[in-house]
Amino acid sequence: MNEFKRGLQAGVPIGLGYLSVSFTFGIMAVTYDLSWWQATLISMLTVTSAGQFAGIGIMVHPFQYIQMLISQITINIRYAFMSVSLSQKTDGRFKGVWRWILGFMMTDEIFAVASQERSVSRSFFAGLSVFPYLGWSAGTLCGALLGSVLPERVMSALSIAIYGMFAAIVVPEMKASRPVVFVVICAVVCSCAFYYIPALSQISAGIAITVCAVSAAAAGALCFPVKEDACE
Repeated sequence: MNEFKRGLQAGVPIGLGYLSVSFTFGIMAVTYDLSWWQATLISMLTVTSAGQFAGIGIMVHPFQYIQMLISQITINIRYAFMSVSLSQKTDGRFKGVWRWILGFMMTDEIFAVASQERSVSRSFFAGLSVFPYLGWSAGTLCGALLGSVLPERVMSALSIAIYGMFAAIVVPEMKASRPVVFVVICAVVCSCAFYYIPALSQISAGIAITVCAVSAAAAGALCFPVKEDACE
């Protein structure tokens, strides 16, 4: 029980952060003509910010299922690597259905907190997951419901919250690492090319996101390779 309580306390800041970001997702979902319950159900069944924002943009345009599949795999593949990494630190009781829960609730912030533990118990991880899940689901519900009530100017202002969240995640890493700066610049240049070049601007958002992410990561790996002894 002490481990569960400790996990709950560690998850409070994450839950509060998810509350504001998922509020923006709820607003965006209703602007794409999704109902409030559809938006909430998406958040309850996926719990992935970038994947959901990219997904609903593709969902509203029919016959783009291949693009959706490719973009979602590209965006969310990192969660698979996080889960594999964190599973090396779980205790002996963390098995069976608990492994499924670990994979389902794996996010950047939860991974960052859990990876600081010397050994991750299932009680700690369960407690750590509670408030982020509630915050993400409740924020989506509130955003979807208020999205049809709030003035359009307020909705437009709130919709930029997701960009603020990404900036808060990326900028500190850019300050600490030159390779990260290089990768970010590559991604920005590639994204601008898909937006401003007429021939490329016709490509769907899912494919554009995939190409930008893979190209920037590949450029970073080629220009700043990590030596094997640095990984040990």
